[in-house]
Amino acid sequence: MRKATSNVLHSVTQRHWPLKIRTAKYSTPPLSKDTYKIKRGNFASLTDKDINVFEGIVGKTRMLTDVSDVEAYNVDWLHSVRGSSQCVLKPKTTEEVSAILKHCNERRLAVCPQGGNTGLAGGSNPVFDEVVISTSLMNKIISFDSLSGVLTCQAGCVLEQLESYLLEQGFLMPLDLGAKGSCQIGGNVSTNAGGLRLVRYGSLHGTVLGIEAVLANGEVINCLNKMKKDNTGYHLKHLFIGSEGTLGLVTQVAIHCPVSPKSLNVAFLGLDSYEKVLEALKSSKKDLGEILSSCELMDRTSIQAVEENLKLRVPIKDCPFYMLIETSGSNSDHDEEKLSQFLENALEKNIIVDGIQASEPSRIKQLFEVRERMAEALLLDGFLYTYDVSLKPQDFYSIVPTTREHLKNVPGVMRVTGFGHFEFVGIT
Repeated sequence: MRKATSNVLHSVTQRHWPLKIRTAKYSTPPLSKDTYKIKRGNFASLTDKDINVFEGIVGKTRMLTDVSDVEAYNVDWLHSVRGSSQCVLKPKTTEEVSAILKHCNERRLAVCPQGGNTGLAGGSNPVFDEVVISTSLMNKIISFDSLSGVLTCQAGCVLEQLESYLLEQGFLMPLDLGAKGSCQIGGNVSTNAGGLRLVRYGSLHGTVLGIEAVLANGEVINCLNKMKKDNTGYHLKHLFIGSEGTLGLVTQVAIHCPVSPKSLNVAFLGLDSYEKVLEALKSSKKDLGEILSSCELMDRTSIQAVEENLKLRVPIKDCPFYMLIETSGSNSDHDEEKLSQFLENALEKNIIVDGIQASEPSRIKQLFEVRERMAEALLLDGFLYTYDVSLKPQDFYSIVPTTREHLKNVPGVMRVTGFGHFEFVGIT
């Protein structure tokens, strides 16, 4: 058996916050500099002179200093952490980023790079009074080569907008996330986001061909290679993929994009044990082979949150576990036949207890909505803690019952759930 790894987004929800979470009126305050129990580094504090320098770089309209304007950049999507930044800068070019970082480096001002601020771990938010550098206005598509499939764009391009642009060209982003409507490609690269399509297209270490980044001292590093094969020298791009801004701020990305599939099919499965989930995983790899493009796991507790809080309905009977499997290929008749045969085999062997197959775009969107809006549903319970961990498929779900046991006597805990991507390398 070859080594295989998977991600499970394991969450704990508590009824501590009201359902209207966006009001920022919480009964339990988010983690902040006062509750982190860590010491601020030996950094300088922002002065009026710094503000004047920044104004000279980005102008008044692209600099936020009002408390109410800065609020959204200090707090994460879950409202679980809060920084105390007093200044948000919105550069449009690499040169402006370079000038900002050069000044901050000379003045020893701490900075916090921020993309779409959609992360669930607080990594995009300041801890203390860091200067936030938002890439939201660095949103230009620089070029696209339809022969090689290489897209080059600025870091602030929203993932869904890139997807829409590529679909018009007959291509597809190799990355797909539930937060694609607001997450940015620079943040995706900086966090090495996996997403729903990793099974088919691999990680960003394989699809990102090059990056441009600015170091802390303002120096621009140009690794914006656009060749799929490059055997020359060091591949410094890999250091920045997943570095979360600790080595530099990513400003441009070159990414290899596959041709958009002509045929998409989805199966939503119900299973009565985790052992059956592993059997279904093996069977999907064997029966679907080259057209398998996505494989997702959800437990019953996760589905209950979606049904209760978002009023979405799962179109199959109640089961302890669910799987969402997607195939993508070039021949609809061939792909539908393979998926149908997979479902028949799984039913005959008692691997699954129920299942539904869909090929219509609207129906596929409805089924994926159940999975993609899971974090949103859990957040509506009140307070949400999430942990994104990578484990072998055999151990994928074990963390959930273990956590339930640890928290069974803790007041206020409502649900402990498990859901996520099956990102296996191979399993036999």
